Amino acid sequence: MRKHEKDSLIIGRFQPFHNGHMEVIRIISKASENLTIGIGSAQYSHSVNNPFTAGERYRMISNSLKEEGITNAYIVPIEDLNRSSVWVSHVVSMSPPFSVVYSNNSLTRRLFIEAGYKIEDSPLYNRSEYSGTEVRRRMLSGEDWRSLVPKAVTAVIDDINGIDRIKGLKDDI
Repeated sequence: MRKHEKDSLIIGRFQPFHNGHMEVIRIISKASENLTIGIGSAQYSHSVNNPFTAGERYRMISNSLKEEGITNAYIVPIEDLNRSSVWVSHVVSMSPPFSVVYSNNSLTRRLFIEAGYKIEDSPLYNRSEYSGTEVRRRMLSGEDWRSLVPKAVTAVIDDINGIDRIKGLKDDI
């Protein structure tokens, strides 16, 4: 087996990290020797669609992985470049080595295929309930959102007064 053949990458915005993400990472971490979790659009925060900073998302993911006992994952914030021709090399420069990319995003898939990487579909887990959009919608409307995210994520959101932040930002829509 070639070096890094079982090392994988998954990229998401994780706004916020939810139970669907956790289930996908459980599955991929079992299939991977090492899993890199890229926090995409790391430069965005403090908006309704991207309320949390890269550091806050890092804490959400890191603490959730600890709770799950997943020890073969690395977390890397990755800023957008908005230049497709150099984006893959940017991701590679920011990440530990990997040879397999898990993604369902058509542009991400296309760019990594063109760069010679093996692409796997990201398993989807109850996508209608577990989406960042749904979690944020529930936060804004005062509905139950805590059941959709790992306990470690609720602790981070509570610690940073995330609900107040999102509600304060909704006026900017």
